[in-house]
Amino acid sequence: MSVLFVGNSLTYVGNTPAVLDSIAAANGAAVSSDMIVKGGATLTQRVADDSVARALAAKRYSAVVLQERGGDLMCSFGPSSCADSRKAIQAIAALGKRSGAKVYLLGTYQGNPGASKALVAAESAAATEAGIPYVEVSEKLQALRTSAPGLGWHAQDGMHPGPGLALLNAVSPHRALLGGLPKPRAFTVEAPIYGTTSGLTEALRSAEAPAPLTTTPLRIHYSAGSLRTVLQAMGGWSGRRQFAQADAASRRGVIQVSGQCQT
Repeated sequence: MSVLFVGNSLTYVGNTPAVLDSIAAANGAAVSSDMIVKGGATLTQRVADDSVARALAAKRYSAVVLQERGGDLMCSFGPSSCADSRKAIQAIAALGKRSGAKVYLLGTYQGNPGASKALVAAESAAATEAGIPYVEVSEKLQALRTSAPGLGWHAQDGMHPGPGLALLNAVSPHRALLGGLPKPRAFTVEAPIYGTTSGLTEALRSAEAPAPLTTTPLRIHYSAGSLRTVLQAMGGWSGRRQFAQADAASRRGVIQVSGQCQT
């Protein structure tokens, strides 16, 4: 299965596309993800520069996963930002339909509980309006930050995805794309694990392609306990004692900034 991710730093920090590929491989499925990502980018920009249209014309993708800039669908950047975002989602949905690819809207997130609910409502409405499935993230993250605070949900800046959120961002579309949740197995992502300073442009690239910056870590290892923690929030794994064990395992994770990341 070939997947195209279209997004921004919420998509590439932690390399959600590569995490998805690695989870799928650990569960016996072949997924190869490309991405069109740039820090602070909007879906409106990707429609305007025809980058998505060119990618879909050059290669047959099974699915396209969209992730908007955080706050756009809540009109955080002015009244026109949410209207422009909805139009862009509809435009890319139409492009996907013509190319034979299934298009999904992957949610973003808000830390405030009230804002999180408002965001989910806005994202869900935009996906429904475009006639595409919505993959919700924010409310699951709300629950996980309370139940498993040790998993490193955010990067050091407190805004971008940490290893735990990159994992949640990948497990969520796994269910939509492959028809089920992965098994709670440890796995290693052999790909650039981007931070907020990435050197990435909006050029189409494989999720596993060499990083523009030589300082980018090259791999990250996720424990079975970390994956179980996320799966529990997805409704695919339960058990209080097992959950406590998984959270304890996630708390023991470390990140090694030496070309290898582990969690």
